[in-house]
Amino acid sequence: MSNLFLGTHWTHDLSPFLFQFPEGIPLVGGFGLRYYGLAYMLGTLIGFFLLLFYYKKQKSPYNSSQITDLVTFLIAGVIIGGRLGYMLLYDFESFAQNPLIFFQFWKGGMASHGGMLGVMVAVIWYAKLQKQSILETGDLIVTIAAPGLFLGRTANFINGELWGQKSEVPWAVIFPEAGPNPRHPSQLYEALGEGLFLFIYIQLRFWGKLGKRPPFGQLVGEFLVFYSVARIVCEVFREPDAPLIYDISRGQFYSIATFLGGIGFILFARIQANRKNRKQN
Repeated sequence: MSNLFLGTHWTHDLSPFLFQFPEGIPLVGGFGLRYYGLAYMLGTLIGFFLLLFYYKKQKSPYNSSQITDLVTFLIAGVIIGGRLGYMLLYDFESFAQNPLIFFQFWKGGMASHGGMLGVMVAVIWYAKLQKQSILETGDLIVTIAAPGLFLGRTANFINGELWGQKSEVPWAVIFPEAGPNPRHPSQLYEALGEGLFLFIYIQLRFWGKLGKRPPFGQLVGEFLVFYSVARIVCEVFREPDAPLIYDISRGQFYSIATFLGGIGFILFARIQANRKNRKQN
């Protein structure tokens, strides 16, 4: 019988490695494939194949070779933006003392808000190179972002990091590094809210299953708004991993800015669409 029905709580004992070479093997001993790295790879592959599918369905202006280049830009944006965002938003003191720690990726430390800014820069840059609409390209990218978020948060859970607040709910988990008390598996809450549910919603909007397809740029805004709401709600159950800002977690604080940015995108997209309609009439 499971711990859930016995009234006890499961103790997290998952390895962060999908596989790992034994310590005694020369050169490669101790190295292996981590679930977090696997999450990045799978998220990239899912995004790549979705973009190919969009092109075949005439929903995207980017062909297969352009998609390869675009995904390369996005990877660079996620990694550079995510790492730099973490340094500036969560560990600025250490970064100011030694900027070279930026390159110590093996020690962990990525910020989703920084990754989003990095992706925005990559989208603007690549769309301009290809002389394509920045807003249309942005809409395409937000439709493929959520699987990566889902996989990343799931990897956080497997790694036993970014755990939640203390709780006695039946599904609470004991994370040994956090002490003996059971805690909310907030990583999984975020995987569902920021990942799965957001992916379903954005896909339905993209394919016009929830009313008329919105004007270019509005999907970006809706993604940012719903991501921010999901993040703010999930952060209620998460143990803060950095000092608070105005008595709220940093994730919530930065998500307020993301929410406002999303509202700005929605308003801008609608204004642009109304102007275009007036010119055509």
